[in-house]
Amino acid sequence: MNESQIQFSERKSEIDLYQLQELLNVSAFWAKGRSIEDLGIAIANSEPVIFVCDRDRLIGFARATSDGIYRATIWDVVIHPEYQNNGLGSHLVETVLSHPRMRCVERVYLMTTHQQGFYEKIGFQPNTTNTMVLHNQANLTFVPATEDQLQKSLGG
Repeated sequence: MNESQIQFSERKSEIDLYQLQELLNVSAFWAKGRSIEDLGIAIANSEPVIFVCDRDRLIGFARATSDGIYRATIWDVVIHPEYQNNGLGSHLVETVLSHPRMRCVERVYLMTTHQQGFYEKIGFQPNTTNTMVLHNQANLTFVPATEDQLQKSLGG
């Protein structure tokens, strides 16, 4: 039997998107069926992206989006079920939080369905403020403002 060789990485270019798709399908009911193309877009637009491998097998993943100073959100935290309950999930989230893009952020948000206790152990607190969501933004028919309209709204 091979011994584990757990390694954390933030090198986005080395993520095997097919393994990530499988990891999400196995580990995250809320992320089943995500396409390879969409996963690539999400990763390209996230910083940091942290993943965990045991040798060549992807066993953990998390990503965040942030303005670098005021707000950040952690997304898609997953550890393969065979590797859960041994501290990898906590270490994964702590690695995201210690990334230079996240270290100085005033507030870090995340959404979780069933893992509140896990995140509370790391230091997250329930958020009692109002949260809103807009679904299917691609179907909305906003008309972009022209430069003249922007100038008028700014009093110019």
